[in-house]
Amino acid sequence: MKNKRTEIIVITLLMIIQTAILIFAGTWKQYLHIDEAYSYGLSSYDKVEFSDNEDFFNNWHDKNYYEDYLSLQDDEKGEYKQVYDNQKNDVHPPLYYLILRFAMNFTKGHFSMWSGIGINIIIYVFITIFTYLVLQKMLSKEEYAKEKSIILAFVSSITMASLSNVTYIRMYVLLTLEVLITLYLHIKLLEKKEIDKKLLLAIGLSVLAGILTHYYYLFYIVVLYIIFAVKYIREKDYKKLIYYTLTMLLSGITSLIIFPYSINHMFFGYRGQGVLENFVHPPNLIKKILENVVNIDYYGFHKMFYAILIINLLIFILNKMLKKGKIDEDKKHKQIMKIINIPVLIYFLIVSIASPWNVLRYTSPVCGLIFIIVIYYFYELLKLLLGEKKSSILTLILLVAILISPLIYKIKPELVYTEKKEIVQELEKKQDLNMLYIYNPDKCNFLDDILLFTKINESYITKDISYTKEKIEEIFKEKDTSKGIIILLNEADTEKLEMIKETLNLKSTDHLEKLNTCDVYYIY
Repeated sequence: MKNKRTEIIVITLLMIIQTAILIFAGTWKQYLHIDEAYSYGLSSYDKVEFSDNEDFFNNWHDKNYYEDYLSLQDDEKGEYKQVYDNQKNDVHPPLYYLILRFAMNFTKGHFSMWSGIGINIIIYVFITIFTYLVLQKMLSKEEYAKEKSIILAFVSSITMASLSNVTYIRMYVLLTLEVLITLYLHIKLLEKKEIDKKLLLAIGLSVLAGILTHYYYLFYIVVLYIIFAVKYIREKDYKKLIYYTLTMLLSGITSLIIFPYSINHMFFGYRGQGVLENFVHPPNLIKKILENVVNIDYYGFHKMFYAILIINLLIFILNKMLKKGKIDEDKKHKQIMKIINIPVLIYFLIVSIASPWNVLRYTSPVCGLIFIIVIYYFYELLKLLLGEKKSSILTLILLVAILISPLIYKIKPELVYTEKKEIVQELEKKQDLNMLYIYNPDKCNFLDDILLFTKINESYITKDISYTKEKIEEIFKEKDTSKGIIILLNEADTEKLEMIKETLNLKSTDHLEKLNTCDVYYIY
């Protein structure tokens, strides 16, 4: 780009396009994952588990009763202490929940997914900017480095992995940004010949924010620390080692002063124990890693990951045979690529093993970095073989193919639940009917389906115990059931349905939907 003004204009225009794409992706979101419900509840409610309320079971409640868990009320403005208390009793540090609570002030009094998605969209502007800054360091010796960097940064931010990250209302977008900021600041640190106290302060603050967002951040920053510590020791630059180590220690100590419950979460909580158990069962390790590679292929590269890796390997072998040289001849650039590649690879491997489920969200903080690393090596290996101009054109064609692939393979972002749009709309149409949830708390968590209860005017939750005609009559004794009722059951139970129909003198049954934890019926 010719000048700074042009650079700013181009970046601004692309950020506007990116934001429009992410807003459009947000409109696909039709339902809440249980952890997303927890995001709202832990940010706004006065306890972790909604079902711990004394009046939760065996009482009729209106939709506002359930919305109260998912939204801020007028009398809760400016209150943040309960967020801290909830996280003390949960398994995560509090930073993300404090930010979400602030955003919920803009939708006060009612629940909206856009308070969470909106935060993620705003954060993604900064993610793309820092991806661009990192790419400039990777492509610093290239012609048109800025143009190539902004194109690749933009594409990496609109893959299905990124769209999944944006539409999933949890702390992983914030963690993605913190990983990128930490990486960029460490690249700057690598370039400094003298101690820069302001830069070390910025690194310390980024590390503090990362630790207070998710404990998985520690897997990333510890690897970065080891790389720099080894570097300083080899160079016998003990002054830098001391300053850098003190920066890391002060960040860690400060995080414990702010949130001392981290120790209990990591070493004595059920999640911490689960991580340790995963590492002591070797037969599962390779399987878990490969399952997460599948996620990267599907959401990050739209089913083109393996093909790109094979092409990279073939070009590498061909370059060796033809003695075309190496990608990294410059020592400084080698070091930059080392601190980009190694922490990402180790984070991916450790988190793949440590995470309780093999789903995209746990590795999503490094998905964008994996994307730009793989494309970078495709371009650089190709450049050795064909030259800069041809390799640039072929890389651009590859990026276009990656963007088009979701249309061919019908790939959607993870957990947007477009298939649940019909049940939500159906219950909105039937909002004047009464709803009964015969719930078994030992088999599932109510929060999986709390969204449905914000669509029906009145509902009743009772534990899944032995039902009698007298019990059903007691529940509905003052309710008009002439137009039918909605029934939720954790397990399909035709006998129970028939008994309810007979008791209420209803004749027909429509199975509306099979959800993750329950079946939804309309009997009339």
